[in-house]
Amino acid sequence: MTGTWRFAVSTLGMPGVPVRDSARVAAEHGCHGLELRVHPDEEVHPGLRSPRTATVRAQVEDAGVEIACLAGYAKVCAPGPDEPVVAELRALVELASALGAPAVRVFPGGGADGRVGAAHDRIAAVVPELRDSGVRLLVETHDSHPTGEAALRLVEPFADPGLVAVVWDAVHPWRVGESPARTKAVLGEHLGYFQVKDVLVGDPVPVPPGEGDVPLDECAESLWSWSGWVSLEWERAWYPSIAPIEVPLRAAWDWFTRWRPRA
Repeated sequence: MTGTWRFAVSTLGMPGVPVRDSARVAAEHGCHGLELRVHPDEEVHPGLRSPRTATVRAQVEDAGVEIACLAGYAKVCAPGPDEPVVAELRALVELASALGAPAVRVFPGGGADGRVGAAHDRIAAVVPELRDSGVRLLVETHDSHPTGEAALRLVEPFADPGLVAVVWDAVHPWRVGESPARTKAVLGEHLGYFQVKDVLVGDPVPVPPGEGDVPLDECAESLWSWSGWVSLEWERAWYPSIAPIEVPLRAAWDWFTRWRPRA
């Protein structure tokens, strides 16, 4: 059995670029969707309200693409009290609903102790909003929980992958020794989104997909039976000297078209 992939790009790779122009770039490079970074420095920011949400939604639709996900920065395992984290999660879910986004990406962000229990309590607090809005919460394989096995511990207790699942960032599990086959097998039905990216061993600076050491072909083979969004994350907001988005987008599109499942 083969899956169905849809191609997207994150606006993390186009810092400061208006949504209208980001959506146009996405469409011109074969993307079906646009992953919108939610950040104070961007047009889509925490607290964005109508009528701006309606305008953003229309601009993406007018370009012929969809909003694939909101990339938020809430940290479900963060040290400190629960209330600020829950409030941030609620705000992201509300924004996703207003924009018509199907999902919100968040981070683990825990310390050495992991704070898994705190993450469960915080996610549980917004489950009613997730159910009511139809928005999916996706926790990324990142920082304190970089592997599929670790990220799964944060979402599995909810027993509803359509509501709470995992973003598989191609770099982080591999960087700490978890193979793509293992990541996919562990996550199973809790895999909700895949971020394609590439780096060299020992160097965090992104390189266009196919130019680094991340086993992206192994990732593709593991994802063959899976259906969902495959999104290029190009971290130009953090590394402004790297190539403009068009360079990695062409490379990511080549990888996508070579490996995407075909009926």
